[in-house]
Amino acid sequence: MTYAYGPWHDGPDPLAPPADLRDALDEIGRDVLGGSSPRAALEELLRRGTRNTTGLDELTRRVWQRRSEIQRRNNLDGTLNEVRRLLDEALDAEKRALFPDPSDDARFDEARLDALPPGTAAAVRELAEYPWRSEQGRENYQKIQELLGKELLDARFEGMKEALQSTRPEDVERVRQMLADLNALLAAHAQGFSDVNERFTEFMRRHGEFFPENPKNIDELIDALAARAAAAQRMLNSMTPEQRAELAELSQQAFGSPELAQQLSNLDSQLRALRPGEDWESAGRFRGNNPMGLGEGAQAMADLAELDALAEQLAQSYPGAGMDDLDLEALTRQLGEDAAVDARRLSELERELRGQGLFERAPDGSLRLSPKALRRLGETALSDVVRTLRGRTGERETASAGAAGEPTGSTRPWRFGDTQPWDASRTVRNAVLRTASSGSAVRLDVSDVEITETEHRSRAAVALCVDTSWSMVQEGRWLPMKRTALALHQLISTRFRHDALQLITFGRYAAPVELGDLIGLEGTWEQGTNAHHALLLAGRHLRRHPGARPVVLMVTDGEPTAHLEADGVAEFSYPPLPQTIRRTITEVDQLARLGAAVTVFRLGDDPRLTSFVNLIARRSGGRVVAPDLDGLGAAVVGDYLRNRD
Repeated sequence: MTYAYGPWHDGPDPLAPPADLRDALDEIGRDVLGGSSPRAALEELLRRGTRNTTGLDELTRRVWQRRSEIQRRNNLDGTLNEVRRLLDEALDAEKRALFPDPSDDARFDEARLDALPPGTAAAVRELAEYPWRSEQGRENYQKIQELLGKELLDARFEGMKEALQSTRPEDVERVRQMLADLNALLAAHAQGFSDVNERFTEFMRRHGEFFPENPKNIDELIDALAARAAAAQRMLNSMTPEQRAELAELSQQAFGSPELAQQLSNLDSQLRALRPGEDWESAGRFRGNNPMGLGEGAQAMADLAELDALAEQLAQSYPGAGMDDLDLEALTRQLGEDAAVDARRLSELERELRGQGLFERAPDGSLRLSPKALRRLGETALSDVVRTLRGRTGERETASAGAAGEPTGSTRPWRFGDTQPWDASRTVRNAVLRTASSGSAVRLDVSDVEITETEHRSRAAVALCVDTSWSMVQEGRWLPMKRTALALHQLISTRFRHDALQLITFGRYAAPVELGDLIGLEGTWEQGTNAHHALLLAGRHLRRHPGARPVVLMVTDGEPTAHLEADGVAEFSYPPLPQTIRRTITEVDQLARLGAAVTVFRLGDDPRLTSFVNLIARRSGGRVVAPDLDGLGAAVVGDYLRNRD
């Protein structure tokens, strides 16, 4: 038996690489952490594309480039120029045939030719009954009539030139009969005749060869014909008034029968009435050097309309837009198979991101990242923090807590200085695997040793207070702040599950927030840095966990400029009021009585900020850390680990 392998056409390619959700989610996460909404971040990813897939913006650029090329390369003079060329050749051949003849009839015919109107259409009309002596002249005139007939039909019926291979009288009669039957069918449909379906079936049985679209019912037939007729009308709209007049007059000579032009005019009128929503009025500007015939011109207008529709689909800017709206067949026709493959990949990526539960609906109907997505982003943020901590010269890895702790369930290779117990079974297994190929006796080597990772089970109550005032956005500190919260939340939720973490944001007011709310928080213009309110909420969180070790971490880039009055209203002032400083320090003292040493992560070098955070550190027994933005996450996580042990 032999087998042939070809492209996969039935649904998604089973051998295609799966959508890279982790990279996509990381990109979405960066945008969300930077202040974009999840919906906007997803749309931005689709517009930008991925490492292996062209985005919607690039596809849109190619659509507009293709549209521009059609208009810059072509013009609509093709049919008129070809008729003029055939006519000139016919007249030259006829005059050469008349010249040797000395008869009065020859002179009369020469005078008749010399008296022809200058316009192409008028000259062709005048020659309708002319008795040609030249064989070339007669053939050229017949070619003009055939050309006009074929072009008029091809402008309204896709593929008519292929279906109408010859122009024998019987072929012309077949076309005439088809047009008559078609107009009768459309009239019956417009009048609501009950047997229109049977009429359609009979029509397609008799004339189906003229309709390569293979419509399944009367509506599909009308849709295809109306789209093509509207494109032909837009082509006529794009011509000059003189060109339109010439074509209107020339159409009477199509196949030597004015009846064809009348049938087509009747068809256009019925289609316009049945599909008024088609674009019958617009026009295009063609300024190239490549002359197109009527059929080619109508196809060019149809291509322009299809490109406009693709541009709208790719923009995804209309209500309810989705990647499933993309017409992949049209994209293939206009930009090639590669463009359709990229669009299909983007659609699959969007579908996978939604289908795997990475997004969910908030109570207000908006789109937000799901807990599953937040965990993935947290893993990435925490990994970055761990790499930073490991890279610090002279410091040990912080993730491991020591031999006095309880096993975490995981192991790792032993390193010099480790005091954790050995994992005997994995150590022996490593030695057996190492010596199995050599056939020698099993002997342990230091490289075989694996130790059991442990961690302390002491419980901590952690309050992370993050500044969300406008200066954090303005100075580029918004994204590092969110990534820091994400990394700390991931560490506590996976390695220290007994710890109680409270995230607190503070601008004009402070508020406890869930991780998803903080990640989706957008920066807003608001005056005030209410550290007093944030520390008050931190103290409330610590009191709810009296047996836990208190840990208070504050990330800020400004001195306190607001405090909470007894009635719950925030009082703002810059420079800070004395009572703002006093009430903030009072809360610091309250935290100190609970045993909490406040660590302040100072972002910025303002002298007043530096002075104030140093005061907080002295009063609470804490400390001040001034990390750069890239090291903020590592600084916060490292300080948390130091304080909870």
